[in-house]
Amino acid sequence: MATPASKQRAAIRFRGRSFLATVLAPELPLADWLAELDKLSRRSEGYFASRPVILDVSGLAITKRDFAELLAMLFEREIKVMGVEGADPSWLGFGMPPSVSGGKQTEILHKPSAEPPKNSFVDRAVPSLLIETPVRSGQSIIFPQGDVTVIGSVASGAEIIAGNSIHIYGTLRGRAIAGSTGNAGARIFCQKFEAELIAIDGLYQTADDLDASLRGKAIQAWLANDKMNMAALA
Repeated sequence: MATPASKQRAAIRFRGRSFLATVLAPELPLADWLAELDKLSRRSEGYFASRPVILDVSGLAITKRDFAELLAMLFEREIKVMGVEGADPSWLGFGMPPSVSGGKQTEILHKPSAEPPKNSFVDRAVPSLLIETPVRSGQSIIFPQGDVTVIGSVASGAEIIAGNSIHIYGTLRGRAIAGSTGNAGARIFCQKFEAELIAIDGLYQTADDLDASLRGKAIQAWLANDKMNMAALA
């Protein structure tokens, strides 16, 4: 029997949407890595709240049991793993996060030096986002395409996440996360440094780890030899 046109089922609609996820790449021994993760969570409360996470275990010498225990321990810390990269396919089944791969990364634009360059520039066109108002506590500005510039301050509890560099023409009291898509050449600049946390290309430093002598000063931060470097701006 033919179905009346008025009762025909509507066509299924698929929509594309992009989300920015944090990638956690554990290191052995896992107990030590989890202890450092706990320190980060305590110093930057709420950082992982409602934030999608990809767990990257590529090349990590662990067993299926280790992997299951790691997921359980992350769940206890309210870290929601939405996908796993580099895991043995036999480890992933019903109730486990799905396997993911092929995440897009940004090309590293230049090799960072041990000292900030003087009177130099890179000739390139980088997409940028300009924020002309202060960023209030609880706000997140996420711009994975390029630079973020804030004309004003970033309050405690607020965060700026940029695929490239971050420029703040006021006080940075919240979190600044540059190079979020894999750009180790990204930098962070601010007029007055009072940050809760800064990060470049996944390398984090919290308030307790930062050089107290730089607080209240205009600074820049960059990576060299997989280490966070900071210096006052003249």
